[in-house]
Amino acid sequence: MSYTAKDVQSLRQTTGAGMMDCKKALEENGGDIEAAKQWLREKGLAASAKRDDRDNAQGVVSLIVDGERASIVKLKCETDFVASSDSFKAEADALAKAVLEKGDAGVADRTQQIDDLKILLKEKIEVGETIQFLAASGNVIDSYTHIQGGRGVNGVIVEMSGASVELAHDIAVHIAFARPRYLTPDEVPADVLQKERETLETITCNEGKPEQAIAKIVEGRISGFFKDVCLLEQPYAKDDKVTIKQLIGSASVVRFAQVEIG
Repeated sequence: MSYTAKDVQSLRQTTGAGMMDCKKALEENGGDIEAAKQWLREKGLAASAKRDDRDNAQGVVSLIVDGERASIVKLKCETDFVASSDSFKAEADALAKAVLEKGDAGVADRTQQIDDLKILLKEKIEVGETIQFLAASGNVIDSYTHIQGGRGVNGVIVEMSGASVELAHDIAVHIAFARPRYLTPDEVPADVLQKERETLETITCNEGKPEQAIAKIVEGRISGFFKDVCLLEQPYAKDDKVTIKQLIGSASVVRFAQVEIG
C-alpha cells in the first residue's frame, strides 16, 4: 500500500510525531495509517521510558462537583509549559470526568489517551492522586480550586452534614490555604503523634527547661501541633479568633480531600 504527502501530514497532526518519523512509520507499515499510528505509539513509548527518572513535579489539578458527586485528579508532567497547554489541561478534565463516573476504574479507561499525550508532548506524564466523593443523602459537597497561570494547582473538595453550600465552600477555601492533614486529633495516627511528642521533648530539653516542667510544656506544644494539622482545631483563615469547630457550629465535616501540584 502506497502513501501520499497528505497521509504524512495527517499522521503528523494526529500523533505529533516528526515528518521523517511519520514517513518511516508509513514505509514500515505499507502505508496503513492505523498501523503507522500504532508503530509510532510504540516507538514513542519506548523513547519515553528514558524519561522515567525525570522529575515531573508540574501538572494540573482538575476538579468536578456534580450535585452529590465530586472528583479531583492530579495529572503530572515535567514543565509548566506543558502543564499550561490546552491538550494537557483537556486530558486532566477528561480524567476528572472519568473518575467522577467510575472512580479509579475511570483512569484505566484513559490509558491510551495518556500514552498518546506522552508522544505528543514528549514528557514524562503520569496520573497522580485520584479521588471520588459520593455524598450521603442530605449531605452537601462543595469545592475550591486555586488557579495559577491559567491552570488548577490546588484543589479541595469537602463533604458536610447539616451545612449550607456556602459554608462548605468557605471551609474548602480555608483547607486550600491552611492545609490540614487530619479532621480531628483522634485521627492523628499514633506513630505520628509519638514521633512529634519525642521531637518536642528533645526541643524542650535542649532549651534548658526544668525537668519537672517538661511534660507540661510538651503537652501545651502538642495542642499547638493539633492546631496546625487538624482541621477542626485550626483558627479560621478569615478570622483567627474563631476555630473551624466554632465556625461550623452544629454542622459537621464528614470528610475532605486536598490535591496540590508540587
